[in-house]
Amino acid sequence: MRWSYYLSWFALLGAPWACASAPGSSEPFRIGPLPGLALFPDSLRRQLAQALAAKGPAYRPRTRHLLEDGSPKFTNRLILESSPYLQQHAHNPVNWYPWGEEAFEAARREHKLVLLSVGYSTCHWCHVMEHESFEDEEIARYLNEHYIAIKVDREERPDVDAIYMRAVQALAGQGGWPMTVWLTPEGEPFFGGTYFPARDGDRGAARGFLTYLRMIHERWAEDPSEILQYGARLAAHVRQSSSPAASPAGAPVGPEIVDQVVGFFARRFDPLYGGVQGAPKFPSNLPLRLLLRHHRRTGDPEPLKMVTLTLEKMAAGGIHDQIGGGFHRYSTDARWLVPHFEKMLYDNALLTEAYLEGYQATGREDFAQVARRILAYVAREMTSPEGAFYSATDADSLGPEGHPEEGWFFTWTPAEFEAVLGKERAAVVAARYGLTQQGNFERRNVLHVAKTAEEVAAQFGQEPATVGRWIEEAREALYRARKQRPAPALDDKILTAWNGLMISAFARAAFVLDETEYSRRAAQAARFVLSRLRLEGRLLRSYREGRARHNGYLDDYAFLIRALLDLYETTWEPEWLVEALRLQERLDRHYWDGEGGGYYMTSDDHETLIAREKPAYDGAEPSGNSIALENLLRLHELTTDDRFRQRADALLQAFAGQLRRYPASLTEMLVALEFRLAQPKEIVIVTPGAREQAGAFLDLLRRRWLPQRVLVVAQQGADLERQAKLVPLLQGKVALQGKPTAYVCQAGVCKLPVTEVEAFLRQLEPTGEGRSADRPEQATGR
Repeated sequence: MRWSYYLSWFALLGAPWACASAPGSSEPFRIGPLPGLALFPDSLRRQLAQALAAKGPAYRPRTRHLLEDGSPKFTNRLILESSPYLQQHAHNPVNWYPWGEEAFEAARREHKLVLLSVGYSTCHWCHVMEHESFEDEEIARYLNEHYIAIKVDREERPDVDAIYMRAVQALAGQGGWPMTVWLTPEGEPFFGGTYFPARDGDRGAARGFLTYLRMIHERWAEDPSEILQYGARLAAHVRQSSSPAASPAGAPVGPEIVDQVVGFFARRFDPLYGGVQGAPKFPSNLPLRLLLRHHRRTGDPEPLKMVTLTLEKMAAGGIHDQIGGGFHRYSTDARWLVPHFEKMLYDNALLTEAYLEGYQATGREDFAQVARRILAYVAREMTSPEGAFYSATDADSLGPEGHPEEGWFFTWTPAEFEAVLGKERAAVVAARYGLTQQGNFERRNVLHVAKTAEEVAAQFGQEPATVGRWIEEAREALYRARKQRPAPALDDKILTAWNGLMISAFARAAFVLDETEYSRRAAQAARFVLSRLRLEGRLLRSYREGRARHNGYLDDYAFLIRALLDLYETTWEPEWLVEALRLQERLDRHYWDGEGGGYYMTSDDHETLIAREKPAYDGAEPSGNSIALENLLRLHELTTDDRFRQRADALLQAFAGQLRRYPASLTEMLVALEFRLAQPKEIVIVTPGAREQAGAFLDLLRRRWLPQRVLVVAQQGADLERQAKLVPLLQGKVALQGKPTAYVCQAGVCKLPVTEVEAFLRQLEPTGEGRSADRPEQATGR
């Protein structure tokens, strides 16, 4: 919806210019005034000075405003925050406030509008706007004199981000970060956009940020009532659109909706490079997991071909870090070649799962190898000493001139290759990765798989095995050389939700790849989150520098519950299922909408905002409601508690209208729907001795892709009795004839127990599902 019909006076302003997206003493006199303002009160100056001094002698302020001794000329309240993004702005000349009542009280007291700026620490255009506008003393002076300025880290406060993003999308027709929104003193939005160039004419913009600041302030001074009216109307729209429209009871959502979505993506599929046609290209824009499940249910080979090509092309492209492992956030072109170089934890967790499922569905070892390299990257570079996972790394790093340059850390020249590898091997490896003298990114090269090892071997008259060995050895040598460069900034905050996604990735990889080190890492991270990010049974959102902060959100609960269920179905240690059930109880108590169904993003005792969001979109991250539906269905299968099924049905009904109108907006919810429609298999394996005796049965399950199932392994005796208290399916199950015994059940009805792998295999065969991707040799098309 656009708001031009009542925002007529904003035609005078024009549409926002949007784009895609050494400390010294702790004495308070060290904290000087910000432009346009008097000194802070002594108590605040002392707080700021102490926080600055605590940074230590190695601290390098992120600002161009420095005193002769290298200490910052300006320091604002953000020095007191733990968020890396907020601390990036702690030495701007802007009088930033963190989100909170203090800022809005000041706005009301001083009768000022609020300028809200939302971003995150690895956002390239956030850095650009900081450099151009928030480090500019003239702009800072105007802001400080006429506005209350609030800075928000969208990753710590997704509730604030979601609400005001709805407003920006209504006003400007698109959203992104940095997000820049003008608010009334009561927090109601009335104008906004994303990135604004600093001044008129910059980057081709008719009006710059400073002009908007002046024009809007002048309008506020002339007629505040008009702005207040606009803000009230837009706030009402935000409230109305923050939850999906209620859907009357009717026919249940069925498989025809999945078929419709698959057809939608098939029409938009890029047959040359995979993914969705056009650029930029995000891995999340094509729902790989849903396509695989549709292939399994229907036997249609086209979705599998779409997934396979996409996984191939992404793995070969520059979006995949060929040297260090892991994936960048997105590709700026249609070929997956030149990425936006930031790396996000959630992307790498979700891509690990995609490649694991691709491996199981096709039997292709190269897909498993990509998953291994993602996890190796996370273990090496994104894991805290306590075993939890960091959030992200930046796109920018210091280049040879000492200035931030996007992608410099990850790119190469032929001369740099030769210096590391020697002339002969450098030529071979350069052919593999497509290096040229002219480069493919600012006269440097983003590495990508330009030729297979066999093609390179033929080109240079070498044995393929020799070339393969050289490529692997070169990968390690180049990685060591790259480590000597200034690295991109690390956002080392630990987010509960994103850790949940990565715990799931490690746990699922532990099962599929039969690697106990992965389950150890998953368990270590889970214990960290449960011990450091939980207070009185309730989750917190973010942890950094010994501080856990912010109430947990729906995705914190949903993603962590899913992770705990994955850990349980990998290790069969009851503690993980117990913890999942405890968190589900908290989620149901504080986040469930008892009238309309579904879960709110925030709890019933959360800070009151202008709207209470009910997440209903699967984008780069799945929505909390989609994952909550999957969790409820799995919990029902494991515990047989019908309350979970009833709640799952109510959740699905709450989103039925949106699923029928815009099914492509909730593809992860359709993944959960596929689970529900498939009558999941309940697999129980009982061993007479150690659980390792189930190895032959488990090896079969590792090789076969069976997404709609729950799996429990128990040792006969005390272990089985302990687990049976949680999982009634185990009751009455025994190991026959002193052998490991498998039971395959559906809806609590079990087939005859079997002790032979061949009989187990026959029981796993799909019945009435169409052709399955169970058999890699038949599903690959090779």
